[in-house]
Amino acid sequence: MRPTEDRRGPRNQVRINEQIRARIVLVIDSDNTQLGQMSLVDALRVARERNLDLVEVQPNAQPPVCKILDFGRQQYEQSRREREARKNQKTIVMKEVRVRPKTDPHDLETKLRAITKWLQEGDRVQLTLRMRGREQAHPDWGRKVLTEMASKVGDVGRIERDVVAEGRQMTLVLAPNTATTKPPRPRPAAVAPESSPAGGSV
Repeated sequence: MRPTEDRRGPRNQVRINEQIRARIVLVIDSDNTQLGQMSLVDALRVARERNLDLVEVQPNAQPPVCKILDFGRQQYEQSRREREARKNQKTIVMKEVRVRPKTDPHDLETKLRAITKWLQEGDRVQLTLRMRGREQAHPDWGRKVLTEMASKVGDVGRIERDVVAEGRQMTLVLAPNTATTKPPRPRPAAVAPESSPAGGSV
C-alpha cells in the first residue's frame, strides 16, 4: 500500500482516503464504471487493491460520490495544465518613451523604431514629453511633437489617450492596432508601466 494519505488535512478542500467522513459512499472506478454504494471501509479496500486512492469528488451528494484514481498524478496534471495556460497568456505591458520638444531627428527615428516594434508585439506605449524653462511657455510645441510621433506609427498603432498636460510634462498613450499585431509570444510577467531602461523605456 502506498502512503497516499495526507495527515496535514485536505488539499484544496478535497478529501482522500481516511480523510473522507461518510460511512457509506457511491464509488466510481478509475475507468468511470460505477461500482455502486458501499461502506467506506470496503471502498478503501478496493482502492488499495488497485494501488490507487479513494477521492471524494461530490461531497454534497447523498451518499457522497468517490472515485478511485491516482490522486498524485491528477494533481500533477492539473498543475501542468495551469502552468501551460500561464505560459501561453499574453501579458499586456506599458512601455514608456521620453522625448523633448527639440529631440534630435536621429534620436527620434530610433525611438520611433522602438515604438513600432512594441506596438507590433501588442504592447501599449506612453509618450512622455518634458519641458524645461522657456519651453513651458510654448505647450503647443510639445503637443505637436507628440501628435507627429503618433501619426508616424499610425499604421501599427492608434491613440488610446490623447495628449494630457501634467505640470511640466505631457503624455500621450498609444495602443496597438489589432489588425497589425503579431501573434502573442510567451513572456515572463512584467510590471506596468515600465520607466527604466531595463523595463523598456527609450
